Amino acid sequence: MSPELIDTHAHLDFPEFARDRTEVIRRAQEAGVVSIINVGVDLNSSLASVRLAEEHPDLFAAVGIHPHDAAGATEQAFAELRSLVHHPKVVAVGEIGLDYYRDHSPREVQRRVFGRLLTLSMEANLPVIIHTRHAWEDVMAIVREVVGDKGRGVFHCFSGGAHQAQQVVEMGFHVSFTGVLTFKNARAAEVLARVPLARLLVETDCPYMTPEPHRGRRNEPAYVHLIAQKAAEVLRLPLAEVASATTHNARLLFGLGDSARVQAN
Repeated sequence: MSPELIDTHAHLDFPEFARDRTEVIRRAQEAGVVSIINVGVDLNSSLASVRLAEEHPDLFAAVGIHPHDAAGATEQAFAELRSLVHHPKVVAVGEIGLDYYRDHSPREVQRRVFGRLLTLSMEANLPVIIHTRHAWEDVMAIVREVVGDKGRGVFHCFSGGAHQAQQVVEMGFHVSFTGVLTFKNARAAEVLARVPLARLLVETDCPYMTPEPHRGRRNEPAYVHLIAQKAAEVLRLPLAEVASATTHNARLLFGLGDSARVQAN
């Protein structure tokens, strides 16, 4: 029997899953995935995430605005997000952050939106799911300014170095790894070895970041076990121990409860 795992970051509302979403969720269940957090990237995606969580008892939603979409963040969008954070199936604000690699939104706008959504997470008493790419210093400065020493959330799809991971942990956040961990010569394995087990999460970030041996194809939550298996190898621990720890961490951070089970319609 597969160990219980939680995929802490998925995008099942994306068009890549339009034809077979229910089957994807069923395959996750069969692979031992007991909960999935579907993460919004803009208002429409956040609304879709909430609808999915309503339709599937053990899917949960995160609502937010990705830095790529920050330029489209209207006052109406902020107002709707302020309402959504009180929905019983919403467990986090995210994904939010800064991305200076693509620069799809002006950097000043990204910083303003990130700060406002961090503030919203504090007001709603919800953890955050943070995206950062080529913007480390600004992300950390804004987090320190808004959150201070009350950090609660996860730096998802972590791509930083060991020192940066240590900063994240010292500020109270978790660190999450994707299928990149399985790639040959991935630096992620070196960083993972420095992350305390109590702060470790696993995610697919599907449909992206597909782990080996499925790299090049669409990712899905069932593959999160491949990431957990690789983490166990890197940490030289039994898979059952890593699965138990990451599942426990996710339940505590996102308030999922111990009875979570993914169910297809």
